[in-house]
Amino acid sequence: MPSPSRLYQLYNHWMMRTATYFFIFLNLSLALFEEPAVYPLPFLATSVLEVLCLLVFLGRLTHFAKVTLHNVFWKDTKNICIMVAILLSLTDLAVYGVLRLYDVRSIRWSRIVRPIFLINFAESRQIRRAFRSIRNTLPEITYVFLLFMFSLLMFSLMALKLFGERNLQTAEGLPYFRNYLEIVFDLYVLVTTANSPDVMMPAFDFSSWYALFFIAFVIVNTYIFMSLFLAVVYNNYKKHLKNEIRKLAYMKRRKMIEAFNLLKEEEGEQFVVREARWKQLVKLVAPDTSNSHRELLLRISDDEQKGFVDKKSFMQLADLLNIQVVTLKIRRHPLARRLPALYGSAPSRLLRSVVRHRAFVWTYDAIILVNAIFIALDEESPYVSYAEWVFLALYIIEILLKVYTYEPREFFGKTQFWNWFDTLIIFAALTATILNATLKSTMKYNSQQILDIVLILRVLRLIRIVDSIQRFQVIMNTLINIVPTMLTFGGLTLVVYCVFAIIGMELFHGKIQYFPANSNAPHALECGNPALKDSLFARGKYCKNNFNDFASSFIVLMELTVVNQWHVFANGFANVTVQPAKLYFIAFHIVMVIIIVNIFVSFILEAFFVEYSLEKSEVETAIEQKIQELGMGVQEDELHHEQLLDNMESAEHELEGEGGTKSQSKGLVFKIASKRYRTVDALLQRMFEAEIPLEDEGPSFEEILNLSPSSVPRSPGSESAA
Repeated sequence: MPSPSRLYQLYNHWMMRTATYFFIFLNLSLALFEEPAVYPLPFLATSVLEVLCLLVFLGRLTHFAKVTLHNVFWKDTKNICIMVAILLSLTDLAVYGVLRLYDVRSIRWSRIVRPIFLINFAESRQIRRAFRSIRNTLPEITYVFLLFMFSLLMFSLMALKLFGERNLQTAEGLPYFRNYLEIVFDLYVLVTTANSPDVMMPAFDFSSWYALFFIAFVIVNTYIFMSLFLAVVYNNYKKHLKNEIRKLAYMKRRKMIEAFNLLKEEEGEQFVVREARWKQLVKLVAPDTSNSHRELLLRISDDEQKGFVDKKSFMQLADLLNIQVVTLKIRRHPLARRLPALYGSAPSRLLRSVVRHRAFVWTYDAIILVNAIFIALDEESPYVSYAEWVFLALYIIEILLKVYTYEPREFFGKTQFWNWFDTLIIFAALTATILNATLKSTMKYNSQQILDIVLILRVLRLIRIVDSIQRFQVIMNTLINIVPTMLTFGGLTLVVYCVFAIIGMELFHGKIQYFPANSNAPHALECGNPALKDSLFARGKYCKNNFNDFASSFIVLMELTVVNQWHVFANGFANVTVQPAKLYFIAFHIVMVIIIVNIFVSFILEAFFVEYSLEKSEVETAIEQKIQELGMGVQEDELHHEQLLDNMESAEHELEGEGGTKSQSKGLVFKIASKRYRTVDALLQRMFEAEIPLEDEGPSFEEILNLSPSSVPRSPGSESAA
């Protein structure tokens, strides 16, 4: 039987995690092939695939149970949710299959629970955290929403009294503000500004003074209440996010204490972890760490090289492993090895110093700006055409000079994104230009569009110019830091879209049809439904925006998220079904736009504030400072007994430094990864942990799990001290 550690490593292996995500998205994508389908497959085929996915989920859950304490596993709500979802899906599939045999149409209601697998597996903790933020924010939002609805209903009542008896009509010839429920809906749409100023015009045409009513409504409901929604969401999001981070910090501290107690040995008057055990532990929990990197971490933990790690240093092991340390291999340039006299000559050194100088970068930044201007000019002009060849030649010279100056394998290292980007774009432009010129000279063929795309990609190098300006770096760092959160937000959006898409297909499938422009089908101009005759939906030719399949539903939901013209969609689908169908669109707007989008905005605000405060105070942990002090070149020769050699060298090795580099032998250089590649959660956790003394063991597990945003836990030490 495999050991628990092997089962744990297998559970967290990247292939297992990738396979889990693959089957999760396969399960979600089955909606594309099930009725109503974009690409219909036989029911048997989709059923077999769904059963396969459910078996994989069950196996993954069983594997998780093997590496989790029995009582912890059964107390975890997400595990119960997965088991219930599997059971419901199998039951619904069986019932639907039996009814299908008897030609009885039924609803596949279990499809709505498929997003549960995306939310509740252990790999999706960020999405669960986002849903917890929504759940925790709902009580506060509810109070604001009730006040907002009270305001909306009051203004609707005033509108009914002001305009209901005026016999006014809309531009479509319909009665204006005579039905109270219609007024409520129209004014709710006005809060989103989607029907402004159309909804105001009949009253405004009747009397200019009536504009004051709509101005007051917009100020109160659009600007004040919508801002209140954002403020409440942000305040609660920030409060609960910090509570989550605090739980994680205390949990990590408690786990590290337990690990130390299991490995400790007595050394004099203190307990320590021996070097051999420390190495074994690091190799077990971080198997991909190289020997050199591991020895670097040991040198930091055992600064005096006593052969053991004390409790204080051991508690910092998790931080050490979380810090991204970039290993740079120092190699001599191939020309320096093969043609040392030429490469080391005075002209060669002068040329390399020029390329390394900051002025070289500034010069090419200016060239990129000039090139961007030429791209915007008339491309039919022969001077512009010749200029593109000149710019292309200058870019090729730049790449060749950099490859001559810097060691090629370092210049094209896997972390050198901009070097790869520039080189690929330049040679793609060169290839397209030559191909375009050749084809134009041999046949009547013009591939200018391909060339335009490549030249536009060249303009993307302007991002480098923006990034090089100090004032813009906080914004750029924030944009880079929120990339992982964009994936979380994407997962959150996917869950909401899937649920509303499935509901929308059940409610509106087949109610609206799309016909080509030259179609002679009955009611083709009314999207196949006479109820849409003379409606804004039909006149706007929105027939392709329907819920007839999963893909079309997603497109409609995306358009509803943008908000513009969403009331036209709501009225159109209400006309072909029943008026209460508008509640579907209102519910989507509340969930997606008011709650989820505001949570995303809240995260961007928090990310910017954290990045800005770090930029101002340069908050760094003692671990990072220690690595920066030591860090350093180590010889790549054989390490005797895995010990670092003592001849440490400076780690200030940059591919685009301002000066020359001294001659170094083949070796390694360790560097702290750029701060811009750290997630906001990691930065918040670091800021919170800086406030916890190392001797503070924190609260118990039960107290940690029950921490609330308003509670401030007290450690056992602080209680005894009191």
